[in-house]
Amino acid sequence: MSNLPIPKLEEKATRLRRQVLQMIHQAGSGHLGGSLSSLDILVALFFGGVIRYNCQDHNDPRRDRFILSNGHVCPAYYAVLAECGLFDKEELDSLRDLGSPLQGHPSKTFLPLLDSSSGSLGQGLGVAVGRALSAAIKGEHHNIYCLTSDGEHDEGSTWEAILTASHYRLGNLINIIDRNGMQIGGETESVLALEPLAEKYKTFGWEVFIISGHDYSELLQTLCQAKDSHRTPSVIIAQTILGRGVSFMENKKRFHSGVLSEEEYRQAMKELGGS
Repeated sequence: MSNLPIPKLEEKATRLRRQVLQMIHQAGSGHLGGSLSSLDILVALFFGGVIRYNCQDHNDPRRDRFILSNGHVCPAYYAVLAECGLFDKEELDSLRDLGSPLQGHPSKTFLPLLDSSSGSLGQGLGVAVGRALSAAIKGEHHNIYCLTSDGEHDEGSTWEAILTASHYRLGNLINIIDRNGMQIGGETESVLALEPLAEKYKTFGWEVFIISGHDYSELLQTLCQAKDSHRTPSVIIAQTILGRGVSFMENKKRFHSGVLSEEEYRQAMKELGGS
């Protein structure tokens, strides 16, 4: 498990943003906006000394589990897994190819090292709750981290999972919401208002943290605080920016999914310090 200082984390995130842009541009399809908004969260988790994982043994029972519920942001997740050394970085060039281990949504069939496949939005938190409850019943001492989107909080299954986690007091469960305020249909508050989101989680019995999802000091401090709290399930509402790091993409609905033109791609790479 890495434990890099903040400047190194920021440097790694910038490099991985370039990697994500390259992967999606080469694939000719993908979800740019959420991949870029969630990347700092993933970098903090996997390189900031938070999550426990074992690159040599993917089945190590002591390792923490990670569930990517918003599977469409998998380019960011794949880039992080490759950076961890969990598979060859050359595989990143095969994103969305037929038969590739790096499917458009994560699949354990194609990439067995995953803790779960990611399908329709609204399923991942339920899977995480099941994993957390199983660990609690068996007396296993690891945490379950789940990354969810704000848009998938439109789904009733998400709220069933929230209620269930509270009922069983699953203090080993940490849900991180990529709160970029945008979903495929537009702004979340216009499609189906979520606010007051924090108060809803509190009412359901969760410990709630609200932070910037791009501030590594806040991310690391809060992630560590949440993993050390075993009284109730924890939710971290990470306020992020869709398309973070590329000026013309930030908070623009158009970049929820799709590809950049050649000119846009060159400009985006230049802004991120690439060529």
